Amino acid sequence: MHSLLLSLATTPTPLPTPTLREGISEDQVTPGLLGFIMTAFFVVATALLIVDMVRRIRRVRYRAQVEEERLAAAAAADVDAADAQDGLDGQDGFDGGTHRAAPGGNEDGPAGGAPRPHE
Repeated sequence: MHSLLLSLATTPTPLPTPTLREGISEDQVTPGLLGFIMTAFFVVATALLIVDMVRRIRRVRYRAQVEEERLAAAAAADVDAADAQDGLDGQDGFDGGTHRAAPGGNEDGPAGGAPRPHE
């Protein structure tokens, strides 16, 4: 039995014939013109979809960047408005909780210009 398996394993198999079987034409085994046209259509459609996707992603990123800049500008404007409001409040002696005593001291706060704690 062992010698039979060894002879089967070492015996080369015949190569397939390079010609087609009886009853099969070359048009039945190759894609032909229709296959080429369909493949070209899918390649072009895929390329167009990729270009469209890149354009849409770029547009979304640009809109997000513009929105972020707009929000940053609005926040800066709010800070400026709050500073201006604090400036108006500072005219009556209150400067937002950081009252500084005059150098040399006075009866309202510590000497040396150290900040007085907010009450």
